[in-house]
Amino acid sequence: MAATNGKASTAPAAYPPPVETQQEFVKHGLDGEDEIIEVGVAIVGGGTAGLACANRLLQLLADDPETMERLGEVPVAVIEKAKTCGGHNLSGAVVRPEPLLELFPDMTREDWRKEGFAFGEVKKEAVYLTPTSKMKIRIPPPPPFKNHGNEVMSVAALARYQARVAEEAGAYILTETSATQLVVEDGSVVGVRSGDKGRGKEGQELGNFEPGADIKAAVTVLAEGCWGHLTGAAIREFDLGEGREPQTWELGVKEVWKVKKPLDRLIHTIGPWPVSISAKYGQIGGSWIYPMKDEKTGDDMVSIGFVVDLEYADATTSVHDLLQTFKLHPLVREILDGGERVGWGAKALPGGGYWSMPKLTMPGALIVGDAGGMVDTVALKGVHHCIKSGILAAEAIYASLKNGESSLESYEQAIEDSTVGKELYQERNTRQPFQKGFLLGGPMVNLNIITKGKLPGGRWSWHKQDQKPMFIGKTSKRYPKPDNKYTFDKLSSVFITGNSTRDDAPNHIRVQKRVPREIAETWRWMCPAGVYEIPEDAPETGPVDVIVNYTNCVQCGAITAKGGRLTTPEGGDGPLYQLT
Repeated sequence: MAATNGKASTAPAAYPPPVETQQEFVKHGLDGEDEIIEVGVAIVGGGTAGLACANRLLQLLADDPETMERLGEVPVAVIEKAKTCGGHNLSGAVVRPEPLLELFPDMTREDWRKEGFAFGEVKKEAVYLTPTSKMKIRIPPPPPFKNHGNEVMSVAALARYQARVAEEAGAYILTETSATQLVVEDGSVVGVRSGDKGRGKEGQELGNFEPGADIKAAVTVLAEGCWGHLTGAAIREFDLGEGREPQTWELGVKEVWKVKKPLDRLIHTIGPWPVSISAKYGQIGGSWIYPMKDEKTGDDMVSIGFVVDLEYADATTSVHDLLQTFKLHPLVREILDGGERVGWGAKALPGGGYWSMPKLTMPGALIVGDAGGMVDTVALKGVHHCIKSGILAAEAIYASLKNGESSLESYEQAIEDSTVGKELYQERNTRQPFQKGFLLGGPMVNLNIITKGKLPGGRWSWHKQDQKPMFIGKTSKRYPKPDNKYTFDKLSSVFITGNSTRDDAPNHIRVQKRVPREIAETWRWMCPAGVYEIPEDAPETGPVDVIVNYTNCVQCGAITAKGGRLTTPEGGDGPLYQLT
C-alpha cells in the first residue's frame, strides 16, 4: 500500500486503477483487408460536436461529388456507444445560438422549438448569492452569467435531431457500438476498432457473441466527450499534452421537472451554501434553474442542477445529495412545489480551460468539443464551442481530402482564431485561484473576470485532482433523507434514466478494490449512481474492500478525476437520456 512518512496515503493517485492505457487502447496495425470495414471519415461520438462535424462535412461534400465518391460507399460514419445519439448526453443547457445558426442556416429559432430540442429564448435572468439555507441575495449578473438572448436546450434532443439530418445527408450512424481501440499504423491513426458484444462477466464468449472489427478511415475524429479513453490514449501516444496543464474536472447532476406555473427567468446561484467555504473542504459549487416550455405538449418545465469542482477534499461530498439539499431552499421550493420530476442525469465536464487543452491534431486524426477540453466553466458554457469546433474540424478535413494533403494542423489555428480560442483564452486563469479556497481565491477570480485574464496575468497552473489527500468530513451530515417525492435517492434516480446495462456484462470500471477508508468513502459518496459500496462489516479506519455495482453506471466519468478509470461499456449499455 502506498505510504507517506510511514502512513498510508489518502490521495487517490497513490492507488492507480489497473489499466495499461497504450497496450489496451491502442492497436498497432489493421487486420487483413477481408476483415475490416472501410469508411471515409470515422467520427467517434454521436454528441453535439461529432454530429456538427458530420453535418458540416456532408454539406461540403454535397457540392463536391468527386471528393464524395473518393471516400467510398460510406463517406462519413458516426460511431456512438449509446442506444441512440444523445443517449449519453447531458448539459444544463443554455446555448449561445450563433454556431447552430451557422451550421443550419435555413432554420430559425422557432424551427428549433418545433423540432423539440429548444425550449425558449432567455429574456430575463437573475443571479443570487445563497449565504444560508434560508437567505438569498440578488446581485447584478457577472459578465460570464449574462445569458440574455441565449436559448434553453436539451443536448440529448439536439443530438437526436443532428443525427437524423446527418443520416438523411448520407452519414452511416452506428449506434450501440463502442470504439475500444485507436488503430495506429506507421505513426498515423488509420481508424478505430469496435468493441465485442456478447461477452460475460469474466470476458467469456456467450451464445450471442459478436466480435468487434477494425474500421479503417482516411481521417478519424475523436468526439468522445468529457473523458474519452481513445482521446486519453491518443494524447499519450502522440504526446499531445506536452507543455500543457493537466485536465481537471467538475461533476454536474441535473433534474428536469414539470411544474405548475411557468418560471419567467433563468436563475443561477453562486453559493456559498450548500457547500462549505472552508479551504480545508475545498468545495466550489453552484447551481442553475432554467425555464423550459415544450411547444409540442404545452408543458411548463424547469432544468435544475448543481455542479461541484472535483478538487474537493471531504470524502463525503456528494453532488447528487447537494442538489437534493439545494432544493430545500425557499427559492427553489417556490419554483418546484407541486411539480413532478420527469428526468435526471449526471455528467462530468472538463474544467481546466485554455491551458489544459491538448494539441488537437495528430497524423490522421483530430479532437473536437469536450474531448479537447473546450468548456468555459466560469459561464457554464460549452455546447456552442462543441458545435463550432465540429464545423471547423469538418472544414479542415474537407480541405485536406480535396487537396490530397495529410496534415490537419490548419484546424489548430482555426480554433485559436475562432470564438472558441478567443473566449477560452479570456477565461484562461479564472478557475485556478479557487484552489486556494472560496474566500482566498474569490477576489482573484473576480479580478481575472474583470480584466479578461490580464490580471494577475501569466500562466496559472493546475495540479491533478487525484493528488489531493482526502479526509472524512461532515458534509454528509446536512443531506436530507430522501422522501422520493421531492428529494430522491440515487437508485431511484438511475431508474428513470432508462439505464439498461445487462447484469452479466463485463465490468467497464477500473478501480483498486482495496484502498484506505477515505478513498473508498470518496468513491461511494461522489458517484451519483450508487456504483461503489463499502461492506457493512468493514473497519472504520484503515484499508477496506470496495464493491463495484457497475451495472448502475450512467457513464458520468467522474471516477477518472479521483483515482479510477471509466472505459467504454458494451455498445448499447448505459442510460438513455431524453430531456437532459
